[in-house]
Amino acid sequence: MRIVFVTARYAPYIGGVEAHVSRVTRMLVDAGHSATVLTADPTGELPPHEDDNGVEIVRVRARPKGGDYFFAPGVARVIQERRWDVAHIQSYHTFVAPIAMLAARRTGLPYVVTPHGGGHSSRLRHAARSTQLRAIGPLLRAADRIVATATFEIELYGQMLGIPRERFVLIPNGSDLRVGSTASRRREGVRISSLGRLERYKGHHLAIAALPHVLEQVPDARLWIAGQGPYEEHLRRLVRKEGVGEHVEIGAVPVSRRAEYVERLEETSLAVLLSEFETHPLAVIEAVALGCPALVGDTSGLRELADAGYARAVPLDTPPAAIATAMLEQIAAPPGPPLSLPTWDDCRDALIRLYAEASGAA
Repeated sequence: MRIVFVTARYAPYIGGVEAHVSRVTRMLVDAGHSATVLTADPTGELPPHEDDNGVEIVRVRARPKGGDYFFAPGVARVIQERRWDVAHIQSYHTFVAPIAMLAARRTGLPYVVTPHGGGHSSRLRHAARSTQLRAIGPLLRAADRIVATATFEIELYGQMLGIPRERFVLIPNGSDLRVGSTASRRREGVRISSLGRLERYKGHHLAIAALPHVLEQVPDARLWIAGQGPYEEHLRRLVRKEGVGEHVEIGAVPVSRRAEYVERLEETSLAVLLSEFETHPLAVIEAVALGCPALVGDTSGLRELADAGYARAVPLDTPPAAIATAMLEQIAAPPGPPLSLPTWDDCRDALIRLYAEASGAA
């Protein structure tokens, strides 16, 4: 099959959706299918065409250059000029998704949508998400399927948009990492990793605020803020304000250095994601797969991870000292029984079945 993945952001940008699309497209190509990533370039500095080990990447110009709305009319031109069997549209947060859905409808191209719901550092933009969804509701209702990566999305989007439950398919993110899959490098001492793009809603500031209380109990503890994004300077100011600069590292490991990122996870005593909104966060799943304890916010899809036994959840209004206590308790807790985590093979096989049904090839 010939599948075009439409996403507003892709490599060299780093994030959960980017990692999801990268992994899925590579696996589809390995399985004998054709995968093209159609994405936006707001800089005008990235190659318009690229081959990434068999995955075709097509970038079209987006406006505005410094914004994150990504109005990219070239997406429609690419969809209409070429022949595909199915389009898989990733995320709804920019103008890229409705442009792609409209183009697919005009050409009779079957399409499926993964919302990848998330928060936003702007309170106004976050509050506008429901308005965004309702505005593109007719296009979402016309999709062959809506792919949910977490169970709560089915009820949330179903009720909001009037989409029957049977129109959804649950396909969680996967992981190919397992305890012992690589040589363990976990070191002595407390190493906490706060995972995710550097946006306010991701909650890195809560981990930083808790760190002084951790240091009262474990003076040599360290915190890695593992991400990149617009909130970085604010986080650095907070680190200076708390006086913990010697104990904090801020920065992401590029996708091209995957092995290094895995090694950093293996060195981690505790993975943290105190985010306001997540669906099925790949970063936490990978950390848990490597045997790393996890502490998450008691919100959205993170709550599902806690309910499944993958993590411990804390309310986001928990005081910093209490968050620090939860961190240290989770690190000290004895390991539980082996967890049954979804794999990327599961994800790939489910998507292939979905594409076959949508395109009429089943």
